[in-house]
Amino acid sequence: MKKMILMALMLVCGMATMMAQKPAEIKFEKLTHNFGTFSEKNPKVTCTFSYTNVGEKPLVINQAIASCGCTVPEYTKTPIQPGGKGTIKVTYNGEGKFPGHFKKTITIRTNGAIEMTRLYIEGDMTE
Repeated sequence: MKKMILMALMLVCGMATMMAQKPAEIKFEKLTHNFGTFSEKNPKVTCTFSYTNVGEKPLVINQAIASCGCTVPEYTKTPIQPGGKGTIKVTYNGEGKFPGHFKKTITIRTNGAIEMTRLYIEGDMTE
């Protein structure tokens, strides 16, 4: 009987410890990037968004989806340990697009406390 009570107590303590940990949490250095003005002759521009896992569990990016096919995000696929850093590289290709101002959105989905974050890129492509 004492063994059963001891085992139940150990199980409850173990579960309480697991639940006390904060989940993964993504923190970006910046959420917006402005490319400024660039020429239609060189329509591809790239930027990198850096982030840190400020939670206590490994962070996994499940998806990075751009609002348009002209924008391609590439991200770290391996889990980011607590305190670790990762990057999301975003390339905008204005080839075949009308010159002028653009603003695009990249939606990031993670296993973190905040499951969805939006990143923004913008700029002006001139003729």
